[in-house]
Amino acid sequence: MCVNYAPVQQQMLRDVFGVEPPAGEWRSEAWPDYPAPIIRATESGDREAVLGSFSMVPKGKIPPGVRYYPTANARSETIGKLSSFAKHWKAGQLCLIPALAFYEPCWETGKAVRWKIGLPDDEPFAIAGLWRPWPDGAISFTMPTLNADAHPLMRRFHKPGDEKRGVVLLPRDEWDDWLACREPEVARTFLRLYPSDAMVAEPAPAPPRAKKIEVVSLNEGESK
Repeated sequence: MCVNYAPVQQQMLRDVFGVEPPAGEWRSEAWPDYPAPIIRATESGDREAVLGSFSMVPKGKIPPGVRYYPTANARSETIGKLSSFAKHWKAGQLCLIPALAFYEPCWETGKAVRWKIGLPDDEPFAIAGLWRPWPDGAISFTMPTLNADAHPLMRRFHKPGDEKRGVVLLPRDEWDDWLACREPEVARTFLRLYPSDAMVAEPAPAPPRAKKIEVVSLNEGESK
């Protein structure tokens, strides 16, 4: 699972992803319900960046009396079945989530230590995403995840005994093919974990002012 990541900022959207930044602002780190840029394909096949809310069903979109459940991540095994995701997965509403890093808790010391995970030299990358529109014009998105029990790096994270999960880092030469894909079974062929020897990871404790947010968000992600 991933409920905390570092979105790229405006100039990197232009320089690396070839899109104009969307209107609005976003922070250097995103948590569930935070705004962040995503990239999707237009009807003509071009890339466009829009601002979306990180969680397929943001808290503000949950009707009164309906129990909250976390949707920042979508399990690949059930993405085509659960009501929060299935309609949009079958419609091929795929996107890129531009990022510099994502963060996971490592328990190897006996307590949770936040680690930063990404590519060497802080190279920006794209996480595979799924997006949906809302009647009021808002957009939200989620990150598909895969079982990572056998992945040399991603299996190091999350609580002992919990299933290990990982997000999908798309190779750059697959970005446009992912965006253009409209067949769910073909889209599944893109869902694979990135090679561990091509990634870097290191401890990155959250700043003191972010500790309360971190605890809440991690607990939400663990309950999905």
